[in-house]
Amino acid sequence: MDREHRLKRLRFRAWHRGTKEADLMIGGFFDAHAAGWSDAELGWFETFLEEQDVDIMAWAMGTQPVPARYQGPMMTAMSQLNFVPIAR
Repeated sequence: MDREHRLKRLRFRAWHRGTKEADLMIGGFFDAHAAGWSDAELGWFETFLEEQDVDIMAWAMGTQPVPARYQGPMMTAMSQLNFVPIAR
């Protein structure tokens, strides 16, 4: 699958998680960072999307420890939460 198709597929999966909160967090993270991701980082995100939303959100917010397989720069970037659109 070419990169453009892969990104479209991942964007859809990131923004259609099942709850608005997960959509904003995971989809927002994708929109803010995916354009610069390498193939390895895209692979990380593909695997990451297989996890439960409650787990992903807990890891990003720091309420649960991040499993070793997801620790690193991608999870650090997600933990910043500065990409979540919040109406003010």
